[in-house]
Amino acid sequence: MIRVLIFFAFLFLVTLGVAWLSDLPGVISITWQGYVWEQPPVVVVLMAGLGLLAILLALWLVMSILRSPKLASRFFRRRRREKGYRSLSQGLLALGAGNPKLARKYGVDADKLLRHEPATKLLLAQTAQLAGKHDEARDRYEAMLEDDETKSVGLHGLFIEAEREGEPVAARHYAEEASQATPGLEWAGKAVLGYQAVSHDWEKALATLERNYTSKLLDKKTYRRQRAVILTALAQDLEQGEPDRAYSLAREAHGLALDLVPATVLAARLATRKAEIRKASKLIESTWRVSPHPDLAEAYAHVRSGDSAVDRLKRVKSLAGQKANSSVGELAVARAAIEAREFDEAREALKKVLRSETSRSAFVMMAELEEAEHGDRGRMREWLARAVRAPQDKAWIADGIVSREWQPVSPVTGKLDAFEWATPAGMSDESELLEDAAFDQPGLPVLTPNEAVGTAAAAVVVSDDDAPVVEATPVVDVEAAPVSTQPTAEGAKAPAMPAGTKPSEAAVAIEPTPVASKPTGVEGTTDDVREMKRPHDLLVDPKAAPAAQAAAQTPASASASPAKETAKAADDASHGSEPVPTAADKNPTAGTAAVAGETSKESSTSTSSKGKDGLNQRIEFPLERMPDDPGLDDDPEEDGFARPPRSRFFN
Repeated sequence: MIRVLIFFAFLFLVTLGVAWLSDLPGVISITWQGYVWEQPPVVVVLMAGLGLLAILLALWLVMSILRSPKLASRFFRRRRREKGYRSLSQGLLALGAGNPKLARKYGVDADKLLRHEPATKLLLAQTAQLAGKHDEARDRYEAMLEDDETKSVGLHGLFIEAEREGEPVAARHYAEEASQATPGLEWAGKAVLGYQAVSHDWEKALATLERNYTSKLLDKKTYRRQRAVILTALAQDLEQGEPDRAYSLAREAHGLALDLVPATVLAARLATRKAEIRKASKLIESTWRVSPHPDLAEAYAHVRSGDSAVDRLKRVKSLAGQKANSSVGELAVARAAIEAREFDEAREALKKVLRSETSRSAFVMMAELEEAEHGDRGRMREWLARAVRAPQDKAWIADGIVSREWQPVSPVTGKLDAFEWATPAGMSDESELLEDAAFDQPGLPVLTPNEAVGTAAAAVVVSDDDAPVVEATPVVDVEAAPVSTQPTAEGAKAPAMPAGTKPSEAAVAIEPTPVASKPTGVEGTTDDVREMKRPHDLLVDPKAAPAAQAAAQTPASASASPAKETAKAADDASHGSEPVPTAADKNPTAGTAAVAGETSKESSTSTSSKGKDGLNQRIEFPLERMPDDPGLDDDPEEDGFARPPRSRFFN
């Protein structure tokens, strides 16, 4: 709009000037060698303008003729450049499409048309890399180092080739040279920092990190985290040689990253050595509230050397209370409670963990608790079997590597601060929902008149030749048959026999006697396994124990054959006389033999004082003998010689 106004203003001035010249009176007279030329002023001005224009036109024509070679050269050079850039563009597109042959063709054309273009050198070098011609690629990248404009590009290409060939020394050299030549290169700064961290050159790594942060290659949060990791690694190296400096570095790392557990554990350990118990406790508590970890609980429990197990338990409970509903805290409390032999408290803590978040360590700790408290190896194996199917515990993981200890650098990629506390992938993740009954300790069963537990039982069987035979019979949940408590006179009607029992067979009842356990002073320890009562001890009448012991001490030569002693014991039992210890009673290790020797006495003394409690009711067993029991021969001496006695009991 302004230009239009200026144009109209100029046109107005020209028109005004022409009108002014036309209104001027008089003429302009020019005389030259007798010639006189007279014209009005306006005509003279117009003629002068036309003459000036003609002169300028002639001057342009002359100059164009003189500059024609230069103009022609410029035209052809421009055309050549346009063709070269077109080939370069097509070559880059072919390279991006993964067509090295076509990219090389366009690259060669572009290099011919554009002789001093750096992009064509890069195109040919990358085309050689894509085609697998690494020797040619290295030669082209090395040629770029001679030019300051392409030096950083050549260093980057050589760095990539060195990493591909597995030459870390050469790769680090190229990265450091590129970082010095161009401080703002992100790849060079990160590569130098990574190689310095892998080689544990922590002092130079700190300087490189500061330079990267100054060049704005990373943000403040990342800078603080990486600095804390480097300081922690440096403090770990200096822990034995320079503990004071290591302590200051660990405390600085703790201030930069509160959730960095290794830094806190290291600082607390060094503070404990310096007898700064309060500072060590404060360091652990601040990190625990942000990120609970088993190492923190372990360090907090032993922050004061010389404490008893009970003191450590109190300390761990105080720490766990600062982070509610944490399975890590409950596991720490359970561990400290087991060490303090507070088994009830340990069981309650493990219950909370196994009801909310099952883990392998919780099941293993439960197995420890069962063995330490009750010495029950069966329950211990049960918990260990559950631990096999439980989810894996958390560990330090980086790039698929599972490590027990934290490391500042990944051993696979060399990445700084790569390890994280997580559950390993691909492990067992089946969780088992446990009920309250799974945590209860099962006691030994007590037999009642109407139920029997699956134990080895003995029965006296009368064979066809009236020779009673004592055989062991396995009984599982056999229902007891009711028997009259009145004495049976001779010739009286015998009690009803169970279905399927032959009239010639007589069943002898087993009277279980509950044995009350008394404290032995070793309860709650692993020594109480030796004090446990065995199942066959629970079935023996304590009153008959002295008689059985006296019979066991009788010499073997003074005893009759096993078959005759057994028959005599059965006959005495049927007439109400005192039973004589048989050969089976002489073996204290055979639980079923002791039971067989005592059952005859219990069947004949049904009117004893135990009858008031109803514990003298007989249990009849449908089986005669064990399937693999050879039994007794009908006549041991029918062949003319005595056969050696054989064991007839299934132990």
